[in-house]
Amino acid sequence: MFSMTASLLRRWSSLSVALLSCLILPAAAQTSQPELPSAPSAVAMPKKPLPAPPTTVPSSGPSSTTVAPQSTTQTPQPPVADTASGVPAKAPQQSSEPPDDFDPAATIVKIVNEVNVVFTATDKHGRFVKDLKQEDIQILDDNKQVSRIRNFSSQTDLPLQVALLVDASNSVRDRFKFEQEAAIEFLNQIVRPNYDKAFVVGFDSTPEVTQDFTDNSEFLAKGVRALRPGGGTAMYDAIYFACRDKLLKAPRSGPVRRAVIVLSDGDDNQSHVSREEAIEMAQRAEAIIYTISTNISGAKNKGDKVLERMSEATGGRAFFPFKIQDVADAFTEIQDELRSQYLVSYSPPDLIADGRFRPLEISALNLKSLRVRARKGYFAPSAKKR
Repeated sequence: MFSMTASLLRRWSSLSVALLSCLILPAAAQTSQPELPSAPSAVAMPKKPLPAPPTTVPSSGPSSTTVAPQSTTQTPQPPVADTASGVPAKAPQQSSEPPDDFDPAATIVKIVNEVNVVFTATDKHGRFVKDLKQEDIQILDDNKQVSRIRNFSSQTDLPLQVALLVDASNSVRDRFKFEQEAAIEFLNQIVRPNYDKAFVVGFDSTPEVTQDFTDNSEFLAKGVRALRPGGGTAMYDAIYFACRDKLLKAPRSGPVRRAVIVLSDGDDNQSHVSREEAIEMAQRAEAIIYTISTNISGAKNKGDKVLERMSEATGGRAFFPFKIQDVADAFTEIQDELRSQYLVSYSPPDLIADGRFRPLEISALNLKSLRVRARKGYFAPSAKKR
């Protein structure tokens, strides 16, 4: 009996050990297995960028175009099977109704055809005429008479965006200090805090911004005093740069007066762009060029004629001081003119978005002694593929 019991106990012990090994070994093998890399589908994908809001494309012509944002419609996903029943889910029904957040105004392309022109009127003695009325002028746009004038007003307080370009070449070294002080006084008088803005560019063989756009007269004065004469003269490059890279990119919420004041002898010998290219860029920026010649010889030379051409093409004036002290008087006259101008807005006839230059002429009716100065034209907007 005892031997039978011992035999049964041995069999039971062997059975227990076998059962325990079946339970423990798989678990041990699972914990000792090295960690596998994540599957490719588990890699985090970058988030798609949000759709851009409607943007307004600036134009040098009379119009602005609102561009619709790109469509945010997502590719429909295939139906997902029901894991419990194994039956594929039904594809969602596509509705012909627009979504709740659909904004039709965001997809409308709107073109507003309007030209804004700032001009000056003087009598035969050069005195400003400040009592003109709309019926006193006529406008020819692309050699066609304008029949619809939307706005005509005397503007003495339009915000100013002024570029002061000072010739810092060797040719003006002997009178440079006085010109600096005259320019500083001009900026102190013309720039109103929190309203107007100006920047300072010195140029010899290359243009250099010594003070960016600001309404702080102290900063502007430091920018003028930081100029140092030396090198050749690249006046056309400086005008081109000031109009393309600064004035054209300057923000504005309404009509402004953009003026480029050039203090130079007009003798350009280093520019990469031509005189006409500089004028064209000023016209695109809708900037009036005023020039003050530093030639005090008493006789007009080739440089003076260049200054005169740039001013007339943009509706400005060229000043030719007889002595260095007259430079300050020229700055004073420019200041008075910028405060004695008119703004006229009109719809151009037969406007085509072809990017072409359209000549512009404003003249006085029944006032032969009256002289009107305005820019000679503008560039129509260019048609863009959307």
